[in-house]
Amino acid sequence: MGKKRVIKKGAEELETERKTVEQKATPQVETVSSAKKGKEGRLYISVSYNNTLLTLTDELGNALVQASAGSVGFKGTRKSTPFAASRVVETLVQAALSKGVNKIRVFVKGVGPGRDSALRTLATKPLEMLSVTDITPIPHNGPTRKGPRRV
Repeated sequence: MGKKRVIKKGAEELETERKTVEQKATPQVETVSSAKKGKEGRLYISVSYNNTLLTLTDELGNALVQASAGSVGFKGTRKSTPFAASRVVETLVQAALSKGVNKIRVFVKGVGPGRDSALRTLATKPLEMLSVTDITPIPHNGPTRKGPRRV
C-alpha cells in the first residue's frame, strides 16, 4: 500500500481556484425576455366533476403559473365546488399580476360545477379578457363504444 502523497498547491494556484469558485457561486442575474414576461397570456381552465385546474401560459404556450383546487387547500368532494373554483381563480390572478400579465385569452375545457363560477370570478378581476373560447372535445361519430354482450 505505501504512503499517500499529498500534493500541496502553491499560492498562485489557490488564488486562481478561489476566483473560479467565486464566479460560479455568485448568483447570475437572469434577464427575462419580453416573451416570458409579456403583457398578454393564455389561461386554460380545465373543469371536471372532481377538480378545477387553471394554467396560465405565455403566447408561445410556456407555462407561467399553475393552480388547482387541491393546491389551494381543498380536499375530497370540496374540490369540485363552485366556491373552490372561484378561490383558485383568485390565487391565479394574483400570481398573474405579479408576473406582469394583464391581458388574457381564456380557453375553457370540460363540464363541471366550477365552470361558470370560475368565469364569473375572472370577470370581476383586473385582468382584461380578450376572448373566451370553449375547447371542450366533442366526438363527431367516431368509433362506437363497446356495449354489454347480448346472448
